[in-house]
Amino acid sequence: MIKRRRLLGAGFATVVAATALAGVGAPGAGAVTTSLEGVSAEEANAAAEGYAEVVRASYDASIASAKQLQTAVQAFVASPTQETLDAAKQAWITARDHYGPTEAFRLYGGPIDHPKTGLEGQINAWPLDEAYIDSVEGDSDAGIVNDTEDYPEITHDVLVEANEEGGETNISTGWHAIEFLLWGQDTVAGQPGQRPVTDYTTAANPDRRAAYLTAATDLLVSDLEEVRAQWDDGTKHMKDWQKNGATAVAKSLRGIGALSAGEVAGERMAVAYETKDQEDEHSCFSDNTNADIAGDQVGIRRVYLGELPDGSTVETSISSLVEQVNPKVDAAMREQLDATTAAIEALPAPFEELIVGKNTEPGRVALLAAIEELEAQGKQIAKVAKAFRTKISVEV
Repeated sequence: MIKRRRLLGAGFATVVAATALAGVGAPGAGAVTTSLEGVSAEEANAAAEGYAEVVRASYDASIASAKQLQTAVQAFVASPTQETLDAAKQAWITARDHYGPTEAFRLYGGPIDHPKTGLEGQINAWPLDEAYIDSVEGDSDAGIVNDTEDYPEITHDVLVEANEEGGETNISTGWHAIEFLLWGQDTVAGQPGQRPVTDYTTAANPDRRAAYLTAATDLLVSDLEEVRAQWDDGTKHMKDWQKNGATAVAKSLRGIGALSAGEVAGERMAVAYETKDQEDEHSCFSDNTNADIAGDQVGIRRVYLGELPDGSTVETSISSLVEQVNPKVDAAMREQLDATTAAIEALPAPFEELIVGKNTEPGRVALLAAIEELEAQGKQIAKVAKAFRTKISVEV
């Protein structure tokens, strides 16, 4: 089964037309913002540093839980039982929940998705063709796992080279490759994949499957560490980030605006709403999509409010700057954050059951409400930028 990206229908055009303005444009585009209206250079620099503090703490939490996933995978591979498989699955879910908020640091050409060096495509690429990795229903010989001729060894380098080789759905690395190797295909509505433990014991190529799972998990940890390291003081990225706080704040707003209205509301939710196709669900193997959406919203809140994973806040946040420039805009943004969070939390689970049925079905009503709140949130983030007399795009 191959998941394919689809363009959004006219009924779900995001807020691009309203907010695709000059300034901070598509990922990797340079920001022209040199100052923020009503904000001193020192204050803008402080907010930029506060953002970096949020980034570092969020990646640290993600890496810590990814290492716990690594340990759980090692235990499973060493002794494949239902108990160790379940433990590895739970570790994936926990680690995934910690990774979700870090997606708010994307979509402006930062370390995670820099056009030349970014590792986003290796860490979180989606959608993927399951048959590119392993056997699927109707094809027991499919995938890298079972292709001993073209892939005599399964190593980090092999997986990296294979990622997106020959097509955008040919994903061989990252969260969703690991997810598929743990859960298997999701073929039954209302429940996640049910990969049997025997796939790692008595089925064909169990050692290669275990080697793949181990290599993919180890690579995920090292990739996260590489991205995190670029946010340390003294690195080239941080030197560039600290050159102009106004530019950094504009990029921060671009990131969360595009994530909210474009990536999450559009690619991940509206497409599935329109197609009613389970294949368009984000974390479809584990049925963790609701938590993915919630995690992205947590990240958006962290960026705007300067919240750290431990519940504390940075000294200078973007919100604190907006409050001094235009208190009404800040209050409206805070209200929108709460409304969007509430709409996401109200989504019934699992996600695959929300997208089917008539538009009057409670699940589809709730899903549409969440999409609309995320789009409204993107518009409000654009208004925040406008309060600083700067302009952003929320297009992905």
